[in-house]
Amino acid sequence: MTKFTDLNLDAKVLKAVVETGYDTPTPIQVGAIVPALEGRDVLGIAQTGTGKTAAFTLPMITLLGRGRARARMPRSLILAPTRELAAQVAENFDTYAKYTKLSKALLIGGTSFRDQDKLIDKGVDVLIATPGRLLDHLERGKLILTDVKIMVVDEADRMLDMGFIPDIEEIFKRTPFTRQTLFFSATMAPEIERITNTFLSNPAKIEVARAATTNDNIKQGVLMFRGSSKPKEPAEKRAVLRALIDAEGDACTNAIIFCNRKSDVDIVAKSLNKNGYNAAPIHGDLDQSHRTRTLESFRSNELRFLVASDVAARGLDIPAVTHVFNFDVPSHAEDYVHRIGRTGRAGRKGTAIMICATRDEKNLEDVERLVQAEIQRLENPLKSGAPVEATAPAPAEGAPKEEKRTRSRTRKPREETVETPKVEPPKAEAPVVVPDTPREENKRDDKPREARQPDHNKREDTKRDDHKRDDKPKHDRGGRNRNDRGRNDNNKVVGLGDDTPAFIAKSFIERVKK
Repeated sequence: MTKFTDLNLDAKVLKAVVETGYDTPTPIQVGAIVPALEGRDVLGIAQTGTGKTAAFTLPMITLLGRGRARARMPRSLILAPTRELAAQVAENFDTYAKYTKLSKALLIGGTSFRDQDKLIDKGVDVLIATPGRLLDHLERGKLILTDVKIMVVDEADRMLDMGFIPDIEEIFKRTPFTRQTLFFSATMAPEIERITNTFLSNPAKIEVARAATTNDNIKQGVLMFRGSSKPKEPAEKRAVLRALIDAEGDACTNAIIFCNRKSDVDIVAKSLNKNGYNAAPIHGDLDQSHRTRTLESFRSNELRFLVASDVAARGLDIPAVTHVFNFDVPSHAEDYVHRIGRTGRAGRKGTAIMICATRDEKNLEDVERLVQAEIQRLENPLKSGAPVEATAPAPAEGAPKEEKRTRSRTRKPREETVETPKVEPPKAEAPVVVPDTPREENKRDDKPREARQPDHNKREDTKRDDHKRDDKPKHDRGGRNRNDRGRNDNNKVVGLGDDTPAFIAKSFIERVKK
């Protein structure tokens, strides 16, 4: 059996490895370390959780043992798709290089540019970065990659996905042609492998297990779920998730729950907390400090359930995860392999349970085709009992809302009938013109308010006779319409009121006589 001492690693590296408790390398480590030490390009494909990080970190530390880095010119570069994976690689580097004088810098989003610039200006041997933040530094002229001797692309299938290809190509253009390149991933589709041929030169291909296979230590199951109705389906699905957790009992000490959408991550985490489960969300929209605190809480067992998007599916090494729950069937079949690989690590047993709604059955077929195995079907634990969240609260909360909407609809006719002849003229007021028939009044009430001017005249005439001028609108204080202003009746000034002073009325009277 091969041991680390048989792999020609530096003595300082071997000392650090022994202190971590590892003695025997994994198959991917045995297959990748030897050609990497020889300076060859490497294409490594192995199941997640088999030690791929150490497979490229250990030979890199050994090869960089000689020489010193210059300011703004790193000697090696490691690219990772997510901040969490990049931070984890940095932790592994610190563990294995603690007896060496090698320096590193971590360039990820959500952290200060100034702190990162200070490290780069001093000169670093190893640069660990996400593509976006690395390009930011390159565009600002803070980095020069012409001295890179070793370049590693971790999780190569995701890094070479269509969204990353332009960034990767731009970064590779800035590195020397003589560099050594290492690609590692758990999955490697044929079309992605063809793309890697443009970056690798005669690579040593190490395929420990068939690409996209799952660990035998993981017990897998899928529950075929159908909601009673489309509006109730989300709540019923969350109730099924809680029932599956309860069915596992004490065996489920902690778990990662994966959702396809960031919005569902927040909703599921909130629902679990509301029902007494200790859970917290993690996804790309949260700031880096919050994501780091959440992961640390989960690692230290302060947090039992981590509800995550695929940002946590790639490469995160949390050895003691007992369960993985797929709240949704992943849209990309390869993501299923990475998700369930968060459990059953380092020889431990693990359980992976997936909930498949009717609309996700096509994705389930893709997953089973990729892993070349049929996933065991599970029975719904809520068949004998109704879901808690889906039955009781919903009708109680909905009923009052319906009553309010009903009452609001009845107000409209009332507003229309307010203008019906409520204020009728006294019987003594004969000159007031009132429609002869009720039919004409009804027609007038159906008109807009602007067309109901006769009602205002009627009320104003009544108020004028009672000498309540303070209550009259200014424009109607003659007892007439605006359109009637300027007309005369027996040489009376119309529109200025009955108490118009004589010196004002004189000019108008003379003009009318002429």
